[in-house]
Amino acid sequence: MSSLKRSFQYLKPYTKEAVGAVVLLALVVAANLSIPRLVQVIIDEGVATQDLEIITRTSLLMIGASILSALFMTANTILAIKASRGFEADFRDALFTKIQSYSFGNLDEFTTGQLLTRLTSDLNQVRIIITMTLRMFTRMPLTFILSIALMWITNRQLSVIMAVLLPITLALVYFFIRVSQPLFRKVQERVDYLNQVLQENLTGIRVVKAFVRRDHENNRFEKANSELYSAAVKINRNLGIFMPFITLLLNLGTVAVIYYGGIQVFRGNSSVGQIIAFMNYLSSAMFSVIILSSMAGQISAAEASVKRIFEAIDEEPKIKEKPDAVKLEKIDGRVVFENVSFSYGEDGGLPVLSNVNFVAESGETIAILGATGSGKSTLVHLIPRFYDVTDGRVTIDGWDIRELQLETLRKAVGISLQDTMLFSGTIRDNIRYGRPDASVEEVVAAARAAQAHDFIMGFRDGYDTMVGQRGVNLSGGQKQRIAIARVLLIKPKIMILDDSTSAVDVETEIKIEEALETIMKDSTNIIIAQRISTVLKADKILVLDKGSVANIGSHNELLESSPIYREIYDSQLGGGVQL
Repeated sequence: MSSLKRSFQYLKPYTKEAVGAVVLLALVVAANLSIPRLVQVIIDEGVATQDLEIITRTSLLMIGASILSALFMTANTILAIKASRGFEADFRDALFTKIQSYSFGNLDEFTTGQLLTRLTSDLNQVRIIITMTLRMFTRMPLTFILSIALMWITNRQLSVIMAVLLPITLALVYFFIRVSQPLFRKVQERVDYLNQVLQENLTGIRVVKAFVRRDHENNRFEKANSELYSAAVKINRNLGIFMPFITLLLNLGTVAVIYYGGIQVFRGNSSVGQIIAFMNYLSSAMFSVIILSSMAGQISAAEASVKRIFEAIDEEPKIKEKPDAVKLEKIDGRVVFENVSFSYGEDGGLPVLSNVNFVAESGETIAILGATGSGKSTLVHLIPRFYDVTDGRVTIDGWDIRELQLETLRKAVGISLQDTMLFSGTIRDNIRYGRPDASVEEVVAAARAAQAHDFIMGFRDGYDTMVGQRGVNLSGGQKQRIAIARVLLIKPKIMILDDSTSAVDVETEIKIEEALETIMKDSTNIIIAQRISTVLKADKILVLDKGSVANIGSHNELLESSPIYREIYDSQLGGGVQL
């Protein structure tokens, strides 16, 4: 089954509108094709005999047929738009819902630009075809078939002309479709890349300006734009070659009808009205082929687009919940890593984590230190099961997290990610993102604990201040504190802070730590930090080195036993002061 045909499943809720649109199209075709026959009557029975009554009566019938055609076409347009727009909305919803089910591993494979293109440009291509199917693509075949039948009824001898033109025309259409379809896919791939360049540039435009890389980014965009231009030109060049050939066939057919039809009239084997009607039906048939041929390009583009959409819809989430997954209810929060190893990608690749073992008892605070690239963020991403371990297992209260329902697992784990992400809306909405029903008092309490309340109240609208795109109107430290407040508000049993205070000053960091000591006493806390001052009071400090656990212990223990920890400590604080 072709991908385009498969997409029709999203048209099922609008079956009545679709069927109604097709029925109305059939009526439009019938009304339009009755007019050449009425013209024949006027010429052969009215003008030839100078019967004004026949001319008047037949003319009124033509006017009636035209009015009915216009009314049917208007109703068809209304139903077709309703069905196609509903189809587009449901299809987009299905794609967006599927993207929401992706795990981090899936999102590593699809770029943001690729997904945006599928949700916008690709879907629009498919929607256009649905609209055209309900308005034109159904109408043209009906017109073609009925025109051929009426030509045969009108003049069988002249119908031989169509028998010659039709195979040549269909061969040209087939060749055009075969050549164009891969080019349309290439165009959409070029749109992907262009969107990716645009997204990266517009998101990082401040970095571009800071590093004076405007010319470099202009060149990147020019290259992407040129590649899209070249692919689009190839398609339109094919169309520019194809259409004149079809038009030439139509003109040759018209000349043949006039020539041989004229001979029949001279011999008395046909009438002028018949020849005119036949020419009208020939024009209708060939015009239908021209329209269908021009739509062939759109169909090829839609087929390429819908394949890309189904690539995203058919993508299986790399993290799957078992059918009999256990609902995680009241928990203590004991986290254990047992011989955990992890590699990115299905081919395994180099391990990011190797044979990691540690225990975080309920209520403990575990700090993780290590050089950049040592696997700190990867390690904490395994706890809420953003990725699955390659070997070993991670347990919570003795449960292998792969046995648990994902929703209940992630509700039990609150995480402030390394890359702070704020959404459009108010500061209040961003803080209560994980608990939309939280009261004003709870929001304020979480903000106070995160040392965010004072700067929030410094804004004219306070908690109702609108957050700019990606938090552009907030500093890095302010965004981090809002993100911490967001985690604190859900009161997770297991809390993970991934380098969440790196952008705040030392004084604010100390205040946040003091507030968190009270709030975090009932939860298991895992903190990734670059500053060693952040982890001094942790119950255990885990030192990672190249994906492996180099040492575990308290601050004082590690000063004595871990050269790596001692080096980090001396480089940041020095003095070797023990707690």
